[in-house]
Amino acid sequence: MRIPDDLFPRCPDGRIPPLAFYALYLQASGALSKKWTLLIASALFYLWGEPVFVLVLLVSTAFDYALSFHLNEPTPQRTRRLVLAAGIIGNLGMLVVYKYADFLIDNINLLLSPFGPNKLPLLHLALPIGVSFVVFEKITYLVDTWRNVSKPAKSLADYALFVLFFPKLLAGPILKYHEMKDQIASPPAIQWDDIFAGFLRFARGIGRKLLIADPLGAFATQIFAADPATIGTGYAWLGLACFTLQIYFDFAGYSDMAIGLARTLGFRLKENFNAPYVAQSITEFWRRWHISLTTWIRDYLYIPLGGDRRGDVRTYANLWICFLASGLWHGASWNFVLWGAYNGLFLTLDRLFLREALARCGRLVATAVTLFIVMIGWAIFRSENTAHIGPYLAALFGQSQSSGALDVPGEVPLALAIGALISLFPATPLYPWLVRQHERHTWLKTVTIAALLVIYLLALARAFAVPFQPFIYFRF
Repeated sequence: MRIPDDLFPRCPDGRIPPLAFYALYLQASGALSKKWTLLIASALFYLWGEPVFVLVLLVSTAFDYALSFHLNEPTPQRTRRLVLAAGIIGNLGMLVVYKYADFLIDNINLLLSPFGPNKLPLLHLALPIGVSFVVFEKITYLVDTWRNVSKPAKSLADYALFVLFFPKLLAGPILKYHEMKDQIASPPAIQWDDIFAGFLRFARGIGRKLLIADPLGAFATQIFAADPATIGTGYAWLGLACFTLQIYFDFAGYSDMAIGLARTLGFRLKENFNAPYVAQSITEFWRRWHISLTTWIRDYLYIPLGGDRRGDVRTYANLWICFLASGLWHGASWNFVLWGAYNGLFLTLDRLFLREALARCGRLVATAVTLFIVMIGWAIFRSENTAHIGPYLAALFGQSQSSGALDVPGEVPLALAIGALISLFPATPLYPWLVRQHERHTWLKTVTIAALLVIYLLALARAFAVPFQPFIYFRF
C-alpha cells in the first residue's frame, strides 16, 4: 500500500498544491464546472497514492452505474435481485482479492498441510488505500437504489464524484449516495463562514492527529512490538492506554479533517464520532464510535438478517455475525475476528443483563467498566497476531516477571493527560455548562478560535520536524 508523504500539511513535488486546486475551484463558475473540477482533482488525488488501483476503481464505478438502471421499477423483481447480487458480488470480490486473498490462501495451505508439502502461492497484492470504505459506499448505492430509497445517479460523473470525493476517500466517513446526491448534482456555493468553520475543524483534526495520536502511537508501537514477558504490568497498561487514545485521536482526527475540508468546499458531511469513551455500555459505545460504520452494519447487514424481529436467539446470532464481519472488515487477521467476537459477546451480555446492571451502578462506575472492556478489546485489536494476545493480556493482569524500566519520551505523559482529559471531559457535569457558556459569550468563541490557530501552527511545526505517520485506518 503506497501512502502519500505528508498527506495534508505539505505537498510532495509533482503533486498539485491544495491551495492551487482551491483557487481553481473558487474560480469555477456554475455547478457543472465545479463538479468536474472537483471530480478531476479527486481522481488525481487518488491517482497519486494508487496509480494502478484507480483504474480498477473507475471501471467498477462505471459497472455500478450501469447496473443501477436495472435496479429500479419497473424491472422485474427477479431481474432486480440478480442485478443487485451481481453488483454486491463484484464489489465484495474486489475487496476479497485485494484484502483477503493471501489470508484465505494461508489458511487453505494450513488446512492442506497434513496432506503434503505443496502450497498455493501467495499473491502479495498491495492493499489499496481505503478500499474497504470505498466498497461499502458503492454497496450502499446499489442497495438503496434497489430499495427505491434513491434513484440512479443522473450521470456517471455524479456517481464517480460520490465515490472519489477526496476529503472522505481514504478513511471515511462512509457516506450514502441519497444523503449526498443534491450536493453532488449541484455543488454548493462557498460562503466565508464555510471556509472559516471548515478550516477550524481541519485545525482540530490535524492537532488531534499530530499532537496527540502520533506521540502516543510511537510509544504504543514500542510496547506492542516487545515481548510481553519483558515489559511489566505497568508498562503494558501504559502502552494500552496510549493505543486507546491513539486510535481515537488518529481516526477522529481524520474525520475532523475530512469534514473540515468538505466544509471549505461548501459540502456538509455527517459526524463520525461522539465522545465514545464516555459511553456507559458497549451498546452505547458503538453508537458513538465510527458512527458511519455502525450505521452501515445496522442498515445493510443487521436489519436484512432479521435484526431483533425474530426472537432473542436470532437477535444474538445476528449481533455476532455483524461484529464478526466488522472485525474481519478491519483486517485480514484472526485477531480482528476475535476482536469482533469479543464485542459481539459484550453486546449480547448488554441485552441479557449487563447494560441494566451498569445503569444501576451509576454513571462513574458504568463509564469506568465500559472503558475497561473497550481497552481489553483494543489489546486484542492491536496485537499483531493471535499468538501475541494471550501473553499481552497476561502482562496486563500481573503475570509478567519483568521489572525493568523503559524510556518513556517526555511528550508521552503530556499527550496522554491531554488526550484523557479531552476524551473524558464530556462525562463531567461541567461539560454541558461550558457548552452553554460557549454559545452565549463571544469572548469564549474568540478564545476557542485562537486556541485552534495555535494548535494548527504547533501541528504544522511537528509535521516538519517529525516524519509523517500514516493514519491507522488507511490500511483498512
